Amino acid sequence: MLTEPTSPPDVAVVTTPPTTSPLTPRAARWWSRWWDRRGLRIALLGVVVVVLAGLYLLTDVPGSLAYALKIRGLTLAAMLVVATAVGVSTVVFHTITQNRILTPSIMGFDAFYLLISTVIVFTAGATSFLRFDPLVLWGIQVAVMVAFSVVLFTWLFGGKRRSIHLMLLVGIVLGTLFRSFTEWMQRMLDPVAFQVLSDAGFASLTRPDRTLLALTAVLVALACAALIPLLPTLDVLTLGEPAAIGLGVSHRRTVMLLFTMVSVMVAASTALVGPILFFGLIVANLAYSYAGTFRHRFTVPTAALLAVICLLGGQLVLERVFAFTATLSTVIEFAGGMFFLTLVLRKGAR
Repeated sequence: MLTEPTSPPDVAVVTTPPTTSPLTPRAARWWSRWWDRRGLRIALLGVVVVVLAGLYLLTDVPGSLAYALKIRGLTLAAMLVVATAVGVSTVVFHTITQNRILTPSIMGFDAFYLLISTVIVFTAGATSFLRFDPLVLWGIQVAVMVAFSVVLFTWLFGGKRRSIHLMLLVGIVLGTLFRSFTEWMQRMLDPVAFQVLSDAGFASLTRPDRTLLALTAVLVALACAALIPLLPTLDVLTLGEPAAIGLGVSHRRTVMLLFTMVSVMVAASTALVGPILFFGLIVANLAYSYAGTFRHRFTVPTAALLAVICLLGGQLVLERVFAFTATLSTVIEFAGGMFFLTLVLRKGAR
């Protein structure tokens, strides 16, 4: 017996509306091509720096504009010099050590700077320290820090069995020794001398000495100029020591030269404004994410510009919003410490 075929039940067809993009396909492709042009990314950072510099110099002027430009111009120049030195030196140091968590301060530059100041206060007194010629004091600090780093690098990295890891380990140990010796001398100082020394231990970017600023700018500019021809070599060093040697790079000599440049920039900037811990760690890792490439012709200027933006933006917020209720170095150290812990925990979780 034949039965009529039954029609299939009605099935509700659910259709999803096509996703709409705020950009047309042509505009999306244009934006992708534009953002992939890393030179334009760097130019965008330069525009931000110019805008922030104009806001810092020309807004909220209580009195004479000429006097405000004179005072703020020195602070702006100090920020530019220190930001360039810290950003560039940290990126180069990361490439040499093959580690993006370490900073040049791990070698004990900040501890050595505080040790020199403590020895002067301990032996000559706080009054003599305050009356000390700033140019002579700056020259002593820079010369001693650079000489210490060069001797350390030559001794630990010059032999056949020496390595960067051994040099970093010795630098950490010496930094701990310097801090312990500094704290031992500080415990025997009177309260006034201890207060003077404590003030010298915090970075101050406002109203730097003109002569010291000019000398620091010259040293940083010379180091950056010497670094420019080595940018392709830094790209090769990113591949590691065996690959760099296989590609014809004189690894030991190049690393020694780069360590010397890093030492000069860090020592000069530290002697000018004081130690700024973790600042290079922040701007260098931000530069890697923003540039989206390992090539140092992009990461090095990006780190320098981001460092300027962080210093200028932070100073603007502290002056205009919080009315100097906190210091910029304190905020940088707190934020950098939290950022450092985040990087360490993220590395450990992987």
